Amino acid sequence: MGTRLQPLTNVLPKPLVPIFHEPMVNYALRHCQAAGIKDFAINTHHIPEAWQQAYPEAEYNGSPLHFFHEPTLLETGGGIRNIASFIGEDPILIYNGDILTDIDIGKLITSHDASGNIATLALRSSGQNCNVNIEGDQVTDMRNLLGDAPGTHQFTGIYCIEPEILKLIPDEQVTSIVPAFINLIEKQKLGAVVLDEGDWFDIGNPDAYREVHEHLRSGRNDAIHPDALIDPTAKVDRDTCVIGPGSKIAAHAKLTNTIVWPDAIVSTGAQLDGSIITD
Repeated sequence: MGTRLQPLTNVLPKPLVPIFHEPMVNYALRHCQAAGIKDFAINTHHIPEAWQQAYPEAEYNGSPLHFFHEPTLLETGGGIRNIASFIGEDPILIYNGDILTDIDIGKLITSHDASGNIATLALRSSGQNCNVNIEGDQVTDMRNLLGDAPGTHQFTGIYCIEPEILKLIPDEQVTSIVPAFINLIEKQKLGAVVLDEGDWFDIGNPDAYREVHEHLRSGRNDAIHPDALIDPTAKVDRDTCVIGPGSKIAAHAKLTNTIVWPDAIVSTGAQLDGSIITD
């Protein structure tokens, strides 16, 4: 539902909220494609019609996108059960829809393939929610559910699974993936790869949304998109604003530290500082 990112998610599902001019999920899709993944399943629930509008051909950069709707939210385990027909007999990489990262998922995939584990988690050795314990390359506890000790590693929201994990997820139930992970820990079949190199952002709230834009600005020169229409009398602080393609900034508007989504309109004389303008 994207409640932490409201009010931005009042108009779009969280993975479709724009990050620097394009849907957040595009970054994840390209990240996976660079690691050799060519086929994608996407679970939908909140504002599902927005996905068809964003990807009318059900593909991205040559890769087919298969949409699986959840009329009722099925949680992290039920969501995997929901795409059982897509998984078939193949291993699969799960990638949460509200993160932006460039960690080495190729290393995760290679490690998982060689491990014999049923699932392998990508972890960070620091973060705001360190609730996973590891010993070597195996997970020994998470959320202190086995009473091991306070967690030491942050889960990234990215992991590999084998189809066998479906046997551990109750059929047609709203359920978390965590009980299946605990079962695998007890069988010594839940692996871990620590990937500290690269950036990792959880786009959970508007402050994190602004933070990731500030981070991306340092490596790009298109914060003011060339297809934005800015009236000559408008004043846009080019050092602090991100202005999306197709947006219109009307006469005498003044913008500072403001993010304007693609195709959004800023009206005549608007005075904006620290705002996010949706379409």
